[in-house]
Amino acid sequence: MISYLEKFSLKGKTAFITGGVGLIGAEISKALASAHAKTIIIDIDENSGMKLSEKLINMGYNAYFENIDITDLNNIDRNIDQLFEKYNGIDIWINSAYPRTEDWGNKVEDLCLDSWRENVDMHMNSYSWISRKVCLLMKGKGGSLINIGSTYGVLGNDFTVYEDTDMTSPMAYSAIKGGIINLTRYLASYFGGYNIRVNSLCPGGVYNNQNSTFVKAYSKKTPLKRMGNPEELASAALFLASDAASYISGATIMVDGGWSAI
Repeated sequence: MISYLEKFSLKGKTAFITGGVGLIGAEISKALASAHAKTIIIDIDENSGMKLSEKLINMGYNAYFENIDITDLNNIDRNIDQLFEKYNGIDIWINSAYPRTEDWGNKVEDLCLDSWRENVDMHMNSYSWISRKVCLLMKGKGGSLINIGSTYGVLGNDFTVYEDTDMTSPMAYSAIKGGIINLTRYLASYFGGYNIRVNSLCPGGVYNNQNSTFVKAYSKKTPLKRMGNPEELASAALFLASDAASYISGATIMVDGGWSAI
């Protein structure tokens, strides 16, 4: 009889998470480590990265930290080649980094062209070039690549949830996440013959001590009547990374409390 629980085990797998100390990335790092993957946390925050890897090691898990700037596109190929050699392969790669400029939250009326270009380069282009390189290295024995998208890469924005706050959803965010989601489909199609699965994981609103007016408005419009939490995204990432999702590729998995259903 098939052991379905064992399908979720990542024992013997080597997993990399970019943005691995971020709000979502840190939980994904914990989830994959707890499933017994050799877990490599990639981030530019060396202090937080070392603390997280040490915490996981003290819990009995196999974790490492690598200080790499994923927005340094000219060195992406070299950096990933070095990781591939150092850790003896790549079985799982998750793009969870969220690079952005200081003026990221500006409204449409206040956008700067140079900033727009920089954000596209930092976020969408880094995901694209990293994904390409990782898939090429995975051609030898297959693997699972997961890109973190967003509901706003699939759906139009509901700006009413920002009323009476100073918040908004940046125009670049929708363009970038939409591009990443269709990039995922392209890569799934192109590399499927090599047993490489590529999927997008799309969170809805994740609670992070936001303005209470926003939280209330967002929750009211969501079928589950609340915002999500990082652990719920990490559980979905663990599923897609594991053999439990062995016939899922090119998918856009919505983890949004039902937001996209209405």
